[in-house]
Amino acid sequence: MESVFTADAKMTSYWWDRSPPEAPTQESLPAKVDALVVGSGYTGLHAAIELARGGREVLVCDAEQIGFGCSTRNGGQISTSVKPDFASLVKAHGDAVARRIFEDGRHSLAWTEAFIREEGIDCDFAVVGRFHVAHDKKSFDSLTASLKTRPKGFEVPAHVVPRAEQRSELGTDVYHGGVIFENHASLDPGRYHAGLVRLARSAGVRFAAHCKVTATVQSANGFAVETARGMVEARNVVLATNGYSGPLSQWHRRRIIPIGSYIVATEELPEALIDELIPKNRIVSDTRRVLYYFRASPDRRRILFGGRVSIGETNPRQSGPLLFREMQRLFPQLGPYRISHSWMGYVGYTFDTLAHVGEQDGIHYAMGYCGSGVGMAGYLGMRVGQTILGKAEGRTGYGETQFPSRAYYFGKPWFLAPAVHVYRLRDRFGI
Repeated sequence: MESVFTADAKMTSYWWDRSPPEAPTQESLPAKVDALVVGSGYTGLHAAIELARGGREVLVCDAEQIGFGCSTRNGGQISTSVKPDFASLVKAHGDAVARRIFEDGRHSLAWTEAFIREEGIDCDFAVVGRFHVAHDKKSFDSLTASLKTRPKGFEVPAHVVPRAEQRSELGTDVYHGGVIFENHASLDPGRYHAGLVRLARSAGVRFAAHCKVTATVQSANGFAVETARGMVEARNVVLATNGYSGPLSQWHRRRIIPIGSYIVATEELPEALIDELIPKNRIVSDTRRVLYYFRASPDRRRILFGGRVSIGETNPRQSGPLLFREMQRLFPQLGPYRISHSWMGYVGYTFDTLAHVGEQDGIHYAMGYCGSGVGMAGYLGMRVGQTILGKAEGRTGYGETQFPSRAYYFGKPWFLAPAVHVYRLRDRFGI
């Protein structure tokens, strides 16, 4: 079988071409800091920036290179990030908390745009709108009905695109129409991350790459933090590891489900073909439980297509052909072309499909974005920083909920393969 990869295909993030990972350095660690942040993604960087600008001495540690995780591997799509509908939130948490969570979702989108513009981060940010497409007629009816049941005060700019008009937004007849959410946005996640690192450094934040944190022990002055490169005393610790959480905190590990999300980028395509496939430069997602998401690259030369294509975890060389086959099913026009990049990253899911923020055993945390963290991760990281600084505005609706686990879960999602299989069957048969 002919390879779907170009001769020079890379099994690394497309975003790393323009924003390559920093070369590691071996600077000595400070003996003492005000705050030590574990994880150098959006959550950790925004917490660090907030703390450093508040006068705190901050160290960011990462077990890998700076920005190794999903902050430089995602699809660059920004939404309001709240997965459960309002009725489900009210049933689980009450009306007041549900409203605060919806407010946080709306604020995270607006705040991310404002932060990028005010700080002058050059990351191809654009409010392009999301086309959320229905994979069957039942999903279209449910999706369009949901626009009429939003609580008062949380209406959003959105409009329905019926299947008969779908070609005006998307070059395929496979889907059954959908809804345009007009305020959703896109960016280059690699350049966004690089911009945050620059802001953090300018605020005085120090970084330690390839410096795994292996233990945190509460002490009279805060924490004694054991790392791969020595001990650091810290008044506060922020855990910002999300889908890359490990044994450092078993409490958090039992609440975060790491799920691999896989993405490919096509080789460069003719301009006319991009205009046919995604004519209005929307970001796109579908209504499957095991969903696909895709968009044009910021320069509109490639299509980036992501999702989950295997029951268990695999590697980019194996996932790439599977994703490309699905992309060709949606867009037969891509038949003659090949993949230039194939990569993956771990998103952090939770049992209630909500992000969570708070403090456990003295450690502050924010995580569990369930695949919608480009805006929410930074927003909640910022709120964590405000909370440590003693600012009242650090409080969020997400912090008013319990962070659930299950008696049978200890950090390794053995149930993921059968769950994906069941969800695929439900997607296929509309149940």
